Amino acid sequence: MTLEAITEGVITFDAQMHTVYVNPTAAALTGWPSQQAFGKPAEHILCLKSIEGGSIAILPLCQQQKKQCLQLIKKDGKPSDIELTSAPLHDHAGHPVGWVVVIQDVTQSRRLQQQLSFQAIHDPLTGLINRRERCLQSLIQDVEHNASEHLLCYLDLDQFKIVNDTCGHQAGDELLKQLANTLKPLLRQSDILARLGGDEFGVLLNHCPLSQGQEIAEQLREAVCGFHFSWNGQVFAVGVSIGIVHLTQPCGDLGVMLSKADTACYLAKNLGRNRVHLHLPDSSEVKLQTDQVQWVNRIRQALDEDHFRLFCQPIMALDQADAAPTHYEILLRLKDARGHMVPPGAFLPSAERFNLMPQIDLWVIRNTLAWMGGQLRSGHLELHCAINLSGASIGHPECLQTIREQLTKHRAPAHRVCFEITETTAMADLKKAQDFIGELRALGCKFALDDFGSGLSSFGYLRHLSVDYLKIDGIFIRELAQSPIDRAMVDSINTIGHIMGLKTVAEFVEDGATQEILRQLGVDYAQGYHLGRPQPLESLGNAHVMLR
Repeated sequence: MTLEAITEGVITFDAQMHTVYVNPTAAALTGWPSQQAFGKPAEHILCLKSIEGGSIAILPLCQQQKKQCLQLIKKDGKPSDIELTSAPLHDHAGHPVGWVVVIQDVTQSRRLQQQLSFQAIHDPLTGLINRRERCLQSLIQDVEHNASEHLLCYLDLDQFKIVNDTCGHQAGDELLKQLANTLKPLLRQSDILARLGGDEFGVLLNHCPLSQGQEIAEQLREAVCGFHFSWNGQVFAVGVSIGIVHLTQPCGDLGVMLSKADTACYLAKNLGRNRVHLHLPDSSEVKLQTDQVQWVNRIRQALDEDHFRLFCQPIMALDQADAAPTHYEILLRLKDARGHMVPPGAFLPSAERFNLMPQIDLWVIRNTLAWMGGQLRSGHLELHCAINLSGASIGHPECLQTIREQLTKHRAPAHRVCFEITETTAMADLKKAQDFIGELRALGCKFALDDFGSGLSSFGYLRHLSVDYLKIDGIFIRELAQSPIDRAMVDSINTIGHIMGLKTVAEFVEDGATQEILRQLGVDYAQGYHLGRPQPLESLGNAHVMLR
């Protein structure tokens, strides 16, 4: 009764290896009921193969008396994975009279294990491997020991975000799957294509000369450019920026190689996208990128230890230039270990590249509104502050929430806070910019469109943005006194702005002649070294506030 009930298959054979008994579980596994199996040779009942596929005789297997992982072929030809254990049977005098074999079906558990093992090193979306470190480390060691050469390619798709934003992530996933299938046939059998995450791929070209590798990378680029993705009647085209690192002696460790590949890809994007860029250790571009990487830790340390400082620059009304200014643009500086103030141009490019701008923007927002609250409590009621926001913060929920919280916490008047966003930022995602501006304008905040005129479609986009100020790009102001064309451009921007009910601000006013021309043109405000240099924010008043 016990043998009939257990979930393991049990089969007994006599000394001549003829079948004596098959329990129900074993009958289901083999396809041989006990009555049909009785007296049949063991090889008829248990058709066994190794995991590799070779046939195995049952008697030598039983004599080993240890657990074995095998494949069992059922009577109808269907295979299953089993674990088999055997033991000898003896009579009352201890003489061997046969064998008992216990088999357990492990087909499902083995498939699950294989699936988990596959998923551990493969991307579930594209089926490509997703752990390239072991493969890359092996190539690095091969370079060191055998003086061979290989190539590492880092691919980052261009314009992929448009598909995700327009059609959703399901469409983006389908694009990645189709693209992976497009790229795989272009590689040699020894090469490895991996998905590194998001819209980034990696390619390892084994034993590949540099010239051949560059040709393969160019073929990959052309394949991506020629690829068109269709979704719900819409057709999208994407590009790819590819960075190449030549693995030769001396090679460097794994982290160094990955960093070089990332830098080369980033340079390909900076040079215009949709191109292949080879990492050259001594190039000025690489030095610049290396410097940017080194800035990352300094920026994080500045955020953690409060090493940033707020400066301000006055924005003067041109129809009352002698009056004390009440409008200031908030500017950022970083205090280094020697106490020197580092200008933003030195560290903001690194912050933008490594996605640190949202944290910096939040620091500026908190500290500026805390300072404004202190000024308000000290009786300085007429102060207006303009705060710059990066593209990464536009529409970010944490940014909106922080602004709301800090305005309330410090009782800073929202109508005296103006947020500046660049024209290129607004154009990058018009819908997101519209929603973000609408949310804050509902609180009473003002908005200025900075660097206006730098884009090719400035006036077209202006109709769709609810802003209060236009800051005319400095490229039209610097040579204003000598250039009739710049004067005409400023005049047209100022006129359109006034027709739309906006105030205009001219940046980079460096001399009195420029200021007078702007006044004659009717520009409302001016800003520049001629009117006032940046100064520490605390120098504007005697209010002492704790900045948090």
